[in-house]
Amino acid sequence: MLREPMPSPNRVRVALLQARAGTDREGNLRRQERLFGEAAEHGAGIICTQELFATPYFCQEERLEAFAWAEAIDGPTVRFLQGQAQKAKAVVIGSLFERRAPGLFHNTAVVIDAEGRLLGCYRKMHIPDDPGYYEKYYFTPGDLGFRAWPTSVGRLGVLVCWDQWYPEAARLTALQGAEVLFYPTAIGWHPHEKESEGAAQVDAWRTIQRSHAIANGCFVAAVNRVGREEGPDGRAIEFWGRSFVADPMGRIVAEASGEEQLLLADLDLGLIESVRVHWPFLRDRRIDAYGGIAARFLE
Repeated sequence: MLREPMPSPNRVRVALLQARAGTDREGNLRRQERLFGEAAEHGAGIICTQELFATPYFCQEERLEAFAWAEAIDGPTVRFLQGQAQKAKAVVIGSLFERRAPGLFHNTAVVIDAEGRLLGCYRKMHIPDDPGYYEKYYFTPGDLGFRAWPTSVGRLGVLVCWDQWYPEAARLTALQGAEVLFYPTAIGWHPHEKESEGAAQVDAWRTIQRSHAIANGCFVAAVNRVGREEGPDGRAIEFWGRSFVADPMGRIVAEASGEEQLLLADLDLGLIESVRVHWPFLRDRRIDAYGGIAARFLE
């Protein structure tokens, strides 16, 4: 565990809060509050939660009652995050189930500055619909586009979970100057797949995000939840944790276990300039030849 904050203006300490979550919302917040406090003690300049940190992962089934977890952007979860940002004197990225209007809901991440001001939000653009991940039932696809925010500790981009698999999302966020791409996440194994596919799934998850760091010459920080959460008919998801931070060359600079923990990483943002000079992928892009990327499929 890192101890002393790094004073260089080109460096920032990132804290990823990898935790369990259950049906006790207040218990979830207390667990996060403890991790926020540890992050503040270690001088974190940016603190990021996992996806839907205040609730269970209710998307394992289509259940009308689960909409009761949703709340407005100015509701208690964001107020909690604003308070934690003020206490820690850190930029905070947090995730929630947003009730935008009657019948209109989003999977949303908010960015809050160190004074507790809401800088803006990102609404998850790619919405999965897989066994145990029935998110299309709950979430409307985002309509704010891909965004990056200038903050006191660097320009930050935020994407959410299923967005991790799409290089287009990372690219469009990086092209807005994002120095760090944050991915609040909820991904795990179906127990019957863990033995046969588990290692390959984790490796693919890490590899695709490391590739975003390399291709865009920026840092990537993915923060996952942990623990077994029961679903319908005795089924469950075992969230695998393993939050990590990769540098602009794709090197893992910090990685968590599969247990609840605070993950800290010191990022030298000056490395971005150095890597992009030597690997000028942005310079050599053939933007005149990419028109087909906007098509669903090229026949």
